[in-house]
Amino acid sequence: MTIKDLKPRLVFEIFDQINQVPRPSKKEEKIRRYLLDFAAEHNIAVKTDAVGNVVMNIPATPGHEGAPVVVLQAHMDMVCESNDKSFDFENNPIRTIVDGDWLRADGTTLGADNGIGMAAALAVLVDKDLVHGPVECLFTVDEETGLTGANNLGEGMISGSLLLNLDSEDDAEIFVGCAGGVDTTCTFHYERSMAPTDFHYFKADLSKGLGGHSGGDIHLGRANANKLIARLLWLLSQKFELSLVEFDGGNLRNAIPRAAHAVFGVHTSHKESVSALFNRFVADVRDEYEGIEPTLEITLESIEQPQFCIDSNSARRIIEALYSAPHGVVSMSRDLEGLVETSTNLASVKMQPDNKVLVTTSQRSSVESRKWDIAHQVEALFALAGAEVTHGDGYPGWKPNMNSTIMRLTSEAYEELYGIKPAIKAIHAGLECGLFKEKYPHLDMASIGPTLKDVHSPGERMYIPAVERFWGQLTRTIAKIADLKA
Repeated sequence: MTIKDLKPRLVFEIFDQINQVPRPSKKEEKIRRYLLDFAAEHNIAVKTDAVGNVVMNIPATPGHEGAPVVVLQAHMDMVCESNDKSFDFENNPIRTIVDGDWLRADGTTLGADNGIGMAAALAVLVDKDLVHGPVECLFTVDEETGLTGANNLGEGMISGSLLLNLDSEDDAEIFVGCAGGVDTTCTFHYERSMAPTDFHYFKADLSKGLGGHSGGDIHLGRANANKLIARLLWLLSQKFELSLVEFDGGNLRNAIPRAAHAVFGVHTSHKESVSALFNRFVADVRDEYEGIEPTLEITLESIEQPQFCIDSNSARRIIEALYSAPHGVVSMSRDLEGLVETSTNLASVKMQPDNKVLVTTSQRSSVESRKWDIAHQVEALFALAGAEVTHGDGYPGWKPNMNSTIMRLTSEAYEELYGIKPAIKAIHAGLECGLFKEKYPHLDMASIGPTLKDVHSPGERMYIPAVERFWGQLTRTIAKIADLKA
């Protein structure tokens, strides 16, 4: 069986088309062209704004012209993570595999976040059998790395009073709130020193962690590759004089880092002692993450002597800061059981030109003051270690409205179709809805989607039966809105 055999056929056909189009964050030119061509092919009105957001709209089916305008919203970009470092996300299509009841990709992220939302919205625009009022479909750019599209949505791009965000990841759940977030970046400056010639050099490599979404998966206790490599380096530095050559780990601010490595050296007389300490470290990690990280691999290999290393003072400060930096859940919500309130993610550590090490972290919270509190704690720690610290603009949370009309209609639609009353929830991950609410205070919003697992990692997969329920809920909700009066 292939993706073309799956139901709802129209949704999966469009999703397959979308996955043929490269769409990394900040490089959405090809997927934007696909959307514009789709609109032209189907004679759909379309417009764009200065940052590249796209809006398509269709009139109501006859007899429903007086219904309120509903906005269906999804984002164009996808997180690009692969087990094969040579995979070219800017040019290669995503290869999908039907694996029982699940759809996954061949060693990469699937792009269901948020390709399935795009596909469902486009299917609404072209399915002639649907009953609907006026519909606007908003496709935003760069949701994953900067919320650029939502932050800079052009004036007058949408006119609807009801908005369905199609970017959540749980069947039978309706999301009516989300956390706000902010990125904190820390830059270390170092001097290059000549690598000691009487040292033996190693490369410690941690790979094949599960990683995952730094909002939706942060409570699962998965390994942070940056934290573990920093822990190893700190343990070594307590026993031996350490020469740090390189540290690299993680990629995206909103993904839990699943791989990292470090190159370091110790005096040749300590070569065997390093191997013994490393073996104990690996045993401890395997014991700590038993049942959580089944595929985690940690290796140590000898390498040729490098020419340069990081000066010893800077190396000490970098290692100590990374080892002590917070990561994970900071506090749980007092309002919604099981919801993470505040968290922080030590996302990436990258060697930069001009003798710099750039550390990227992200903080989330449904309480604005606590979002900034944990961001300032991260700032204080890295400032003490001598790094330059800056914060991004951040984005607001989305406060739940328990009297929401769109929430009620989506809930009724699901219960009518499937006999189950969906759970009403907030999500710790960030959604664009908070930014839309700032620009359009009148908007009444809810977020729905099919079941996705392990998004932002090569393990990303989508539960096929949930897609059909998602499509049913979406189209029934739109039909119910068509019976309202604006």
